[in-house]
Amino acid sequence: MTGAAGTRGRGLLGALVPAWLIAGTLDIGIASTWYPLTAGAHVLRIYQGIASGILGARAFDGGLATAALGLACHYLIALIWTAIYFLAYPRLPLLRRGRSASAVLYGCFVSAAMTFIVLPLSNVGPRPFRLQPFVIATVILIIAIGTPLAILADHHYARRAATR
Repeated sequence: MTGAAGTRGRGLLGALVPAWLIAGTLDIGIASTWYPLTAGAHVLRIYQGIASGILGARAFDGGLATAALGLACHYLIALIWTAIYFLAYPRLPLLRRGRSASAVLYGCFVSAAMTFIVLPLSNVGPRPFRLQPFVIATVILIIAIGTPLAILADHHYARRAATR
């Protein structure tokens, strides 16, 4: 593409891809460390648990193949949340008020959406709400998703505004 629109598109994509990879990797890295250390969960089961959103309970019988599917699903979900943030950032003044507040707000939003909308509609199905796991997941999402996206989107849009 040429012209201003082409430059903006490459600029946004150039910011979005690293933000996605950083956020997705932080999130899965923290989960792959926290849950084995605190709950005795095996990393393979964590990834299969993600795949169970598509496959249901049979994901846990699929070995490495379903774990790989779960990891791929995780990164796809992280890409979607990253794209939503980067597209919402210039349109929602609340996200531009401060990085810390934005990180907390978006981490809480992602956690609530995953817990109360995405997971119940997936093949995981409805589960009883438990406050402690919800709070832990929310803190992880604030750190791993909200924080890098708030920093990187703020940097991207500030740099873009400076070049206008």
